[in-house]
Amino acid sequence: MPSAKILAKKQNDVAVLAEKIKNATAGVLVCYQGITVEDDTKLRNEMREAGVDYKVYKNSITGRACEEAGYPEMKEYLVGMTAFAVSESDPVAAAKIAKKYADKIETYEIKAGFIDNGVIDAAAVNALADIPSREGLICKLLGSIQSPLYKFAYGIQAIIDKSGEEVPAAAEEAAPAEAEAPAAE
Repeated sequence: MPSAKILAKKQNDVAVLAEKIKNATAGVLVCYQGITVEDDTKLRNEMREAGVDYKVYKNSITGRACEEAGYPEMKEYLVGMTAFAVSESDPVAAAKIAKKYADKIETYEIKAGFIDNGVIDAAAVNALADIPSREGLICKLLGSIQSPLYKFAYGIQAIIDKSGEEVPAAAEEAAPAEAEAPAAE
């Protein structure tokens, strides 16, 4: 039986993690086995820069925190060496970074995640990671809006250009008539 001090610390850890999970927009659970120190340092830096809290917790603490936060289904994925990446603002940041390292390192794997108050499996996390960034989606939207306008403008310009080719011929006919008119006076 653990001492009261150790038990209080574990309960505090569970409460802190549960609060992080409740406030998060998304999270990813990964198996970090086999990752080198160099890659792990790069991974942690990328997570930190993206505003993602990435930390290794004991599976028992993570399981209790997930239950407390309303994700009891996550407990089935808490086997082996697991780390938890939780993002409060960007729902795809943790998934994108985790997928990048999972593709690069064979033993590093995505186990599961949560988003929109539901638990998702590794395939759904990978699909989430494949979504373009917010800026990319905005660019696609603006491109879709601009495309018809550009086509319309090119069409109008083609009409103007075609009309402009006929104008010089008409201008040549009108120019001699104007030149003769002052001479006649």
